[in-house]
Amino acid sequence: MKDHPFHDVAIAGIHNTRQARVLEGHNGSSIAMEAALGAIADAGLTPRDIDGVIGGGGATDFVYQHRIGPVWRSMSGAGIPAVLEAASAIAAGFARTVLIAAGSAGTYTERAATAPWTRPANEFVVGFGMFTAAEFALIARRHMEVYGTTAESLATVAATIRNNGHVNPEAIYFGRGPFTPQDILDSRMIADPFHLLDCSMTSEGGCALVLTRADIARDLAQPPVYVLGGSTDHYGPAYQNPPSFDLDGRGDPRLVNGWVGRAAARTAFSMCGLRPSDVDVCEFYDPFSFEIIRQFEAFGFCGEGEGGAFVLDGTIEVGGRYPVTTDGGLMSFSHAGAQAQMLQRPIRGAQQMRGECPTRQVEGAAVALCSGGGAGALFTDVLLLGKERP
Repeated sequence: MKDHPFHDVAIAGIHNTRQARVLEGHNGSSIAMEAALGAIADAGLTPRDIDGVIGGGGATDFVYQHRIGPVWRSMSGAGIPAVLEAASAIAAGFARTVLIAAGSAGTYTERAATAPWTRPANEFVVGFGMFTAAEFALIARRHMEVYGTTAESLATVAATIRNNGHVNPEAIYFGRGPFTPQDILDSRMIADPFHLLDCSMTSEGGCALVLTRADIARDLAQPPVYVLGGSTDHYGPAYQNPPSFDLDGRGDPRLVNGWVGRAAARTAFSMCGLRPSDVDVCEFYDPFSFEIIRQFEAFGFCGEGEGGAFVLDGTIEVGGRYPVTTDGGLMSFSHAGAQAQMLQRPIRGAQQMRGECPTRQVEGAAVALCSGGGAGALFTDVLLLGKERP
């Protein structure tokens, strides 16, 4: 497909720093710098090969510290939109090799309270005691009331993802399992229907990716991973308004906030002529257990209201048809603040395409679907990665 917009783009380098509940001696900038250098080295490049960066102050600090200017630069945040923007910049000729790096450390210090990013201070929600778990719980509870989705389905998702982290030596919760669905249900209630073990954790860490031209990538240290398609869906600013499942703006009942990501997934699949049945591994964002069920429905893997049953028969386990969040995700691997956590799904997807996951490698995986966000936050991003050049 020579007319594919990202035909000449590849992911060439990836890196995760050590992830921990607390990283002593680090702040966000220092751990992001470590991640950046790791991804560049993974690709077999040097800092002077970088001529494009994406991110906030850490990105420009990297440019200054390594004296690599002038470079193309975007101030976008991290995550899937940054990967798509980097690919677009390379395809358009703005840059040849783009670095995306993020990290978080030292920001969660009041540990008697929930993490600061779970406590929005916006005047329209703070008065109601709204916090992240409650926002996502509203979406889950509505689905349960309408479709009969059970707490057991949610618990099955949480147990599966946490067990993936249990065997991953790089995960913060390595060795903390194994978990059964009943273990999830026995943990204390946080925001009905979410028990403690249905929820993501908090941590610190850094991560980075390097994208470059495909002709450069083929001669580098790692097998290239290709961007097959992607897009983003947004219904408004995250964590400023209580979410509604039925929030819409275009009058299409199939494209309400409860199915946020549906339009993005359709765009991603149409870019490369694939369908959900072509996906080998689902690196879904997992802030809360129900989000996995919701995404399977929104992305077209099953029908509306069918996600609860869909996850109960081994489908989402490694060895099942659609292995999900294979490193342990936000529940077990790491949840390091707003920017770094949003890059983890593309990094794990790239690892799966390389065939080099330390655990839970999906045999023969050639297509990965990665996601970020969720209906409780009014957005979802979608990215398709593959081993073959589109």
